[in-house]
Amino acid sequence: MLRARGTLACLLYYCAIMSFLLDPGFWEVASFVVTALALPFAIFLFLYEQRKERDSEDEEAYQLLQNAYSDFLKIVLDNPDLQLRSALSRTDLNDEQKERALIIFEMLIALFERAYIVSYVPDMRGVALRRWHSWDDYMREWCRREDFYYLLPQLLRGEDEDFADYIRAIAEEERADKLFNIGHRE
Repeated sequence: MLRARGTLACLLYYCAIMSFLLDPGFWEVASFVVTALALPFAIFLFLYEQRKERDSEDEEAYQLLQNAYSDFLKIVLDNPDLQLRSALSRTDLNDEQKERALIIFEMLIALFERAYIVSYVPDMRGVALRRWHSWDDYMREWCRREDFYYLLPQLLRGEDEDFADYIRAIAEEERADKLFNIGHRE
């Protein structure tokens, strides 16, 4: 008898659920809930995941560029006779040394151009701006070197025009600062 009551209760419960699910009013309310709550949440979640993925890709691109710059510095270290990390450029290089320096500078310009194309966006903010500042600092550091500065017109032939304009502006700023500082020493 108890078993029959349990089965009957289960059957009534099942019928109640089925009549509830078959009620058009239930589906109308459910569609409003989905439209009002679940759909905006799903859109938000989708956009959040897209942004996370984009940030991850940006970080990966930044790391690849940083690794490329580290590899470039190893090449500089492998050529100590050129003294490319000193503040002053050498004027007594022989033809072979001049050619190696030119090739190294060409590699550097290619790396800077790649960083500019991949990372630079006008009106950057936040992490992107902080990442770009490191590249801007590298460019400024190299533009302070007279040999690099004077080779820029040759190095920038055929490069991206926006990048060329950007690094020329940096070079002129650094040159002006250098000349200003020389003129104001006591």
